[in-house]
Amino acid sequence: MTGIKTTGEKKLMLFSGRAHPELAEEVAYQLGVGLVPTKVFDFANGEIYVRYEESARGADCFLMQSHTAPINKWIMEQLIMIDALKRASARSITVILPFFGYARQDKKHRGREPISARLVADLLKCSGADRILTVDLHTDQIQGFFDGPVDHLFALPVLADYVGAKVDRSKLTVVSPDAGRVRVADRWCDRLGAPLAIVHKRRDKEVANQVTVHEVVGDVEGRVCVLVDDMIDTGGTICAAADALFANGAEDVIVTATHGVLSGPAADRLKNSKVSEFVFTNTLPTPGELDLDKITVLSMAPTIARAVREVFEDGSVTSLFDEQA
Repeated sequence: MTGIKTTGEKKLMLFSGRAHPELAEEVAYQLGVGLVPTKVFDFANGEIYVRYEESARGADCFLMQSHTAPINKWIMEQLIMIDALKRASARSITVILPFFGYARQDKKHRGREPISARLVADLLKCSGADRILTVDLHTDQIQGFFDGPVDHLFALPVLADYVGAKVDRSKLTVVSPDAGRVRVADRWCDRLGAPLAIVHKRRDKEVANQVTVHEVVGDVEGRVCVLVDDMIDTGGTICAAADALFANGAEDVIVTATHGVLSGPAADRLKNSKVSEFVFTNTLPTPGELDLDKITVLSMAPTIARAVREVFEDGSVTSLFDEQA
């Protein structure tokens, strides 16, 4: 007989960067494991040092890092952590990205522009990532930017079930804030049995985050409208859409989004908005200045933990997609 046989069992190890450790701790709790102790610090010039304090040799490693602000620092930290796992002889490296940075730059709108979402996917692959697990990409095509498996999870069940339990469904109308989100809004309609409306908008190509709302397509008068989007950054788009709904006779407006980026003037816009409630998930940490009564944050940790377990046990992540459809 040639060679050596081993009876070793598979080993799951969960790691977290410094961007959003609270979510990683929730996922670890759901999985019944502890986060691997990791030494991470910044040198005086801003360089990042990483060392894992347990052996990762032969383990199936899952590394969590959400791309929150300062986004470039946390992406770089993640790349360094992936490289450290590769050099530590990890059996496999699955990168968990609750929020995929640069996802809005998924195509060229004008000449001489980059496709930065593709660049981030290439960086992850080159650093050693074997698989990506993420939540609500800005566009589905980003899955094709990564040369390997991409597990795309959805927050729709978590968000829609919360809204459905809180609002009289006979008065509910699901509203897409633009034409690009109509497909997602349709899924909300199917789940909640509600009609659809669309806010038509035009974005100023020369001014970032500048949106002019034109008209509402659909009946919203006297209705409770739930605006559904994948992310809210500065809040200008969604607040303008809410104003258009109120101008067209909406009784109330609830805003839901998977990713609460909430940068720049978002805090003031949300505080001063007539929207009764903003509902986000915890894929990103909520800024402290937005500790408002009308902001609700729901956890994606159970969904992410289930997906991690399916990947580790060679199960079917698609079964989660089917349940969430």
